[in-house]
Amino acid sequence: MKVNANTLRVGNIIDHKGRLWVIVKTQHTQPGKGGAFLQVELKELQGETKTNDRFRSTEDVERVYLEEHAQQFLFQEGDDYTFMDQETYEQVTIPGKLMGESAQFLQDGMMVSVCYHEGKPITASLPETVVMTIVEADAVIKGQTASSSYKPAMLENGCRVLVPPHIESGTRVVINTADGSYVEKAKD
Repeated sequence: MKVNANTLRVGNIIDHKGRLWVIVKTQHTQPGKGGAFLQVELKELQGETKTNDRFRSTEDVERVYLEEHAQQFLFQEGDDYTFMDQETYEQVTIPGKLMGESAQFLQDGMMVSVCYHEGKPITASLPETVVMTIVEADAVIKGQTASSSYKPAMLENGCRVLVPPHIESGTRVVINTADGSYVEKAKD
């Protein structure tokens, strides 16, 4: 759907130069000489490429709408992940490159939001946080203050994370799936 460049907002997805991009930042600029324009920072939806581009205020841009479906994680086979649609019970296989780094936090039966463009899966988003168990935690170094010090620990999936000194092996913790950081001790 063609929309005026002035209506673009952060989070919108556009089709630009034959690829899908998500808008990360926008800035409206009206120079003293010449027409107004919109400066946008774009991130490629299916890659790590970032770019800055300008759109004149009178220019039309192709805005893309994605279909979003809640799907349940079933299993991993090689680099591919298999999910089941909760409405149709159809199984869908998604390549690992679409999952990104957050795939390491997938758990059996986890609900994931999968976005489709023209019937093809293009992104998969895990919940913001996940509860995991610490399997190994370094000892606290005497003399460290609890307010500013963290110690390394290993999660059940093999990922390393920095946790507060009071967290020990066997403790269940909440982890941010976007960056793999410790959030808080899980409430049982």
